[in-house]
Amino acid sequence: MKKWMVEDWKFDLIVTEGKASNCRLGFEKGDKFTFSYECPAGMCPKMMTEVYTYCEIIRCGGDFTYRGSKEKYEIDLVCPCNSIHFHLKATPINRDENGNAFPSFPPKD
Repeated sequence: MKKWMVEDWKFDLIVTEGKASNCRLGFEKGDKFTFSYECPAGMCPKMMTEVYTYCEIIRCGGDFTYRGSKEKYEIDLVCPCNSIHFHLKATPINRDENGNAFPSFPPKD
């Protein structure tokens, strides 16, 4: 596969609360996943469906204050099983000093 889209957001998903014995995949406080668009290796598919929705909010120009967060690009989430707590942080990449995305077109070979 050849990725052609230039991503303009990076996401960090950090486990902030929970024990490995309470999670089917063994997540525990301090575990961290960093990704842009792809599903990170080892991520829970049930949680990723929820996280993906929040990532799309950011990619579409919104922010997390509309979802109840005090921060524009950070929000706390709880897994669907209600056993692990996460903190999601969005960081802009490939943007200019005004926050505008660089053109997303196929890079030249």
